[in-house]
Parts: sequence; C-alpha cells; structure tokens
Amino acid sequence: MNMPAIITMTKMQNRTAQLRLWQLISPALPVGAYAYSQGLETAVDEGWVNDEPSAAKWIAGVMVNSLLRVDIPVLVRFYPAWQGDDLKAVNYWNEVLLAMRESAELREEDRQMGQALARLLIDLGCEQADFNRLSCSFLSQFSLAAVTWQIPLMDTASGYLWTWCENQVAAAVKLVPLGQTAGQRILGHLIEVMNEHLEEGLKLNDDEIGGVLPGLAMASAWHETQYSRLFRS
Repeated sequence: MNMPAIITMTKMQNRTAQLRLWQLISPALPVGAYAYSQGLETAVDEGWVNDEPSAAKWIAGVMVNSLLRVDIPVLVRFYPAWQGDDLKAVNYWNEVLLAMRESAELREEDRQMGQALARLLIDLGCEQADFNRLSCSFLSQFSLAAVTWQIPLMDTASGYLWTWCENQVAAAVKLVPLGQTAGQRILGHLIEVMNEHLEEGLKLNDDEIGGVLPGLAMASAWHETQYSRLFRS
C-alpha cells in the first residue's frame, strides 16, 4: 500500500473513531441518563442551588471532587483492562467504582445505565459486554465501547465528562429553572474547569483515587423520599 493510501486510511479511521464518540455521548443513546439528576433535584429543593452561579458551582464541584477523582482514574484502569481482555481487572475496578458511590440511589443509577448500555452493545455485536452485565457500572461499559470503537483514551475521558456535564446542565435548566443561554454559559465554564483538571485525574495513583462529597451524599439519599420529583430514584 502506498503512502497516500495509508494516510487516507488513517484519516478515515480517526474520523470514524470521532463519529463513534459522538454516538456514545449523544443524548439519543438509549441508557436513560436524562432521567437522573444525581442529587441536583434535592439541592434545588433545599435551596442550595437557586440561580446560575450556584448551579455552576454545584456541577463543577461534583465534577472536580467526584468524576475527576474517581471516574476518570478508574476509566484509565478500565481502558487497558478491556484492551488486554483482563476481565479480573475489569471486575475489580467495577466493584471499586460502585463502592465509591455516595448513596444507594447513585449505585443503582450506575448499574441501571450500565445494564442498558451493555444490552445495546450486545445488540451492536460487542460480545464482551455480556461479561458481568447484571452488575456492571456505566463507566465499565462506556470504556468497553471506546476500546471496541478505537476511541483514544483522552477523547474517551473528555467525552465522558462532557456527557455528564450536559445532562447536569439540562437538569439544572429544568429545575432551577434557568434559561437556555444561562445553560450554555455554565457549559462554557465547565469546559474551562474540565481542561484545567482533566490531566490531574488521568495521572492519579491507585491510592489517590477517591472523593469526599457529603453534600452530594445527603442530597442523593434524601432524593429517594423527596415529596415531589421530576427525576428518577
């Protein structure tokens, strides 16, 4: 194969991986992410979040102290485990991740979305998704999809954070409520926070993984018995 043909094939592979990432983070992905607020609904009900600045602060705080200290470093472990078909490591980090969720509601959300994504991946021909699919986390299946579709690790991490931020902002727009422009300003702020902290999360050692979010834990636990709710427990 001549050099121009190799370059063309490489560009096509890169473009395909990028499009697959868009598929994976699309709101149309049938995993039910839109149904959850991750404690934000209770934070609004309690008055902790009541305007654009407080919504931006809450979402950024959860991202920095939870996703970037738990999810992203665990993603770094999932990725090579799936590449090497190391199912023991996949199972270990899946259990670690679920154990670090701050409430029963957050654990069940993770499992339910993970099971939904596993079913989708199986339907799309990914046989590995059948492994431990009844107790898998969403992140374990998200990373499997990324490996299967040859999406680079950094792009996978950025995409995972983006789809979480987008869902949280969409929830805030409904709950506070906020205007669409305010939602876009918050997303712009979250992009800056993401760029500032992402590499830190990618480089954490095993013994550094973990976050402490008592406000999120309480909000999520209280949400299970909140009098009036838009979002699922």
